[in-house]
Amino acid sequence: MMAETKATQGSAVAKSKDEGTRPVQQKITSFLWFNNNAEEAVNFYISVFKNSSIRRTVHYGESGPGPKGSVLTIDFQLEGQEFTAINGGPEFKFTEAISLVVHCKTQEEVDYYWDKLGATGQIIECGWLKDKFGLTWQITPDVLLEWIQDDDPQRKDRVMKAMMKMKKLDIAELQKAADAQ
Repeated sequence: MMAETKATQGSAVAKSKDEGTRPVQQKITSFLWFNNNAEEAVNFYISVFKNSSIRRTVHYGESGPGPKGSVLTIDFQLEGQEFTAINGGPEFKFTEAISLVVHCKTQEEVDYYWDKLGATGQIIECGWLKDKFGLTWQITPDVLLEWIQDDDPQRKDRVMKAMMKMKKLDIAELQKAADAQ
């Protein structure tokens, strides 16, 4: 019994009509509210992130509030992270109070996600942008996170000042700021 409990700790099982039983690896799932364009948004996100998939789609039944047969929710995965999109209607909008961080190893990754997610969206600053659905993203090189946590307060300050002048983050320029004396 103890071995059985340990083996199942940390994972739950969800049942869906489409897929049967599937493991749920993540304890907390981000739930994203869309105004009747959840399918379009999810298809966009899975086209941007290579390691992604739609896990399950649930449709409204007789009791609505959406039209019978229209999409209620879509469970999807981006780079190993579980999300649920809901067609909730116009009552709520995304704000910058919550954002999704895309960790990037190279400038090519920064450029790719910046261009894809920012296309027809809104460029903000310091690596932040809003996509065409209003969801805020931070396209962040991992090395920036290292520099702003540096024990050297002058280095940290130089990197922060350089970042504050940027829209899309430029690793080479941030590196220059980090290395300046």
